[in-house]
Amino acid sequence: MRLCVIPARGGSKRIPRKNIRSFAGRPMIAWSITAALESKLFDRVVVSTDDAGIAAVAQEWGAEVPFIRPPALSDDHVGTAPVVVHAIDWLAASGEAPTTVCCLYATAPFVRAQDLVEAESTLQESGACFVFTATTFDFPILRAITLNADGELGPMFPEHIGKRSQDLPEAFHDAGQFYIGDAQHWRDNVPMFGPRSRMFLLPRHRVQDIDTEEDWRRAEWLFRAMREAGE
Repeated sequence: MRLCVIPARGGSKRIPRKNIRSFAGRPMIAWSITAALESKLFDRVVVSTDDAGIAAVAQEWGAEVPFIRPPALSDDHVGTAPVVVHAIDWLAASGEAPTTVCCLYATAPFVRAQDLVEAESTLQESGACFVFTATTFDFPILRAITLNADGELGPMFPEHIGKRSQDLPEAFHDAGQFYIGDAQHWRDNVPMFGPRSRMFLLPRHRVQDIDTEEDWRRAEWLFRAMREAGE
């Protein structure tokens, strides 16, 4: 059974209720649910939440909410993997053990159904433990500058600060949209960002963390611009 888990905790502090706040005309979580359903990749699309309001919106947009996430997995310090493993184990205990499991974030409006299909294909063809979305940094990280509490600055990597951008290696970062892998690898806590994973690369304009109001405005601008351009 192929499972998509969308974690959606109710206690967002920097952007209150961000999982169901309207983004470009829909509740934010609706974009992730729609992409998962349109991919036709998953047997079940499940939202893991501790919040009745989020549960109601998720069901309205076609996702399942077969359980309410326990309080122990709903505070600010719980990572994503335990939430996914809880969903895997809950479904297995109910008689439907997942095989392939995708964790799709609720705040990933740029995700597309085809991304999910292609990433799952990469997972199967490569034999990797996980495939996750990633993109490139837009500036060489080896030329980063640090600033201390006294206002003094300096190069983070002095040996590279004078080098040309084109002479430095390209670096990548997690795009924070989705992670797909075998259920047992989730259970075994196999490192996501290790040699047994593969990246599903996205262009930088389709990647935006949404943690502040500024992030939110920028994401909506990009989203609307892409839709107007037919992307």
